[in-house]
Amino acid sequence: MSAKGKSLKIRWRRLVLDGETCPRCSSTEEELEKAVSMLKQALSQLGIEVILEKEKLSVKEFENDPLESNRIWINDRPLEEYFGGNVGKSPCCNVCEPYECRTVKIGEQVYETIPSEIIVRAGFAAAIQLLNLGCGKNCCEEAECQ
Repeated sequence: MSAKGKSLKIRWRRLVLDGETCPRCSSTEEELEKAVSMLKQALSQLGIEVILEKEKLSVKEFENDPLESNRIWINDRPLEEYFGGNVGKSPCCNVCEPYECRTVKIGEQVYETIPSEIIVRAGFAAAIQLLNLGCGKNCCEEAECQ
């Protein structure tokens, strides 16, 4: 089955202050680059183009909503939704102070840096939706699909 002409859009926002970002966002960016590389390689075989958009969050936008920084969407759906995850916050660094930065909780694990494996899994779930495979429910509820 092919999804020729379809695309998987990954959008990531983070605070950039004087050309710098916090260690948490910097680490997530490295993980994101690894994940996008893996997804491009795997999904190109299905005719799906992977597009990465990086957006800078201004200081004013960050102050209005600090949890928008280090946020990832895959095909306009927040990454944590692919896993039934929750968003939290924790202290970060002097770039972000006095605000606490975004964390993502999936199961019992809390992530400050989003690992490439999580991004890849969400990307594959989105690709399945693009290919119209599966039951249409949350990708992680496989037992309910049978």
